[in-house]
Amino acid sequence: MTIVHSTDTTFKKDLKSKGYTLVNFWAPWCGPCRSLAPILESFARENSSEVKVLKVNADEQSEIANRFAIKGLPTTILFKNGKQVEKLVGLVTLDKLEQFITAHKK
Repeated sequence: MTIVHSTDTTFKKDLKSKGYTLVNFWAPWCGPCRSLAPILESFARENSSEVKVLKVNADEQSEIANRFAIKGLPTTILFKNGKQVEKLVGLVTLDKLEQFITAHKK
């Protein structure tokens, strides 16, 4: 599964799925966000059967960013069955992302 770029208009529908969804809030000017992009792409490829990955440009999609009180970028939020489970702020490694998901599958 590829990464879905979600907007204020499509977010609710994009998030509405059974199982896990990882939502990454980013901005084009954010250096750590640019560093996280290839990590998210690898994660999405390796976990496509288990986790849906959404990206939200926090500058352009301010309604969603405000709704989830995004204060720092990148911020990555894990949802299970459409409900927020946990939030990570900052640049993370692929291993950290995988551990983040695994910890919530128990």
